[in-house]
Amino acid sequence: MAQAFGMIRIGDFSKLSRVSIKTLRYYDEVNLLKPERVDDFTGYRYYSFEQVARLNRILALKDLGFSLEQILELIEEGISSEKMRGMLLLRQNEIKQRVDEETQRLQRVEARLRQIEKEDELSKYDVVIKKAAAIKIASVRGIVPLPSDQGRLWQELGSYLGQQRIRPAGACFSLYHDEEYKERDWDIEVCEPVDVDFQPSGSIKLYSLPEVPHLACLIHHGGFTTIGQAYEALMKWIGENGYHMVGPAREIYLREAREGNQSDPDTVTEIQLPVAK
Repeated sequence: MAQAFGMIRIGDFSKLSRVSIKTLRYYDEVNLLKPERVDDFTGYRYYSFEQVARLNRILALKDLGFSLEQILELIEEGISSEKMRGMLLLRQNEIKQRVDEETQRLQRVEARLRQIEKEDELSKYDVVIKKAAAIKIASVRGIVPLPSDQGRLWQELGSYLGQQRIRPAGACFSLYHDEEYKERDWDIEVCEPVDVDFQPSGSIKLYSLPEVPHLACLIHHGGFTTIGQAYEALMKWIGENGYHMVGPAREIYLREAREGNQSDPDTVTEIQLPVAK
């Protein structure tokens, strides 16, 4: 009887269109493709042959990556060439970004495989790309003979913040401003995140450290006497994955050395290097 009315049951429509009954029922629920008629007594859903064209358009738009909400809007409001072009350009950019991200992930996988094949062991350091938001800091910058001599900068900064009764708002860190390795006379800035304003004085600075979109980061668990191994591993990873440094290195002191002991094995430091392709 359904054929006489030019309509077919959902099962036959499913076979004709090669779309599952479950999917057709869901399209009905979200008003994307409602049956031509639903039998009041049996609840059977009936579709017309003309609806195959609408279903094909739904499938074509879905294949392009549009969401069901976008597809419903496009079909109900009509698809002008201008609107379709704009939406396709947006999809193109989204897909290119996803391809770029997956390409970079593939490069990281290949670099890790090369490391294992070359050294026949896993590196004890795992490198992660992170984004750093802008942060307000109080800081003191100066030239010190060696990184281990930056204590006087920390004493100066800590003394001033203590006088002002300003409590740090996060883990303290150092910025290494030299563009290349130096044997002596390191340009180091010691920083404390703060969430209040105060009047800078002398060498004490207050400013917002800008956002950094890409930081290559790893965690070093151990004293500063062995932190060179972490920097070596990080620089090697950067080179193997097609990055280069574009700013000062950061050392975030997640668990500070006890009593300034440079060999404290319980020290936890995150090293962050701003990078770009």
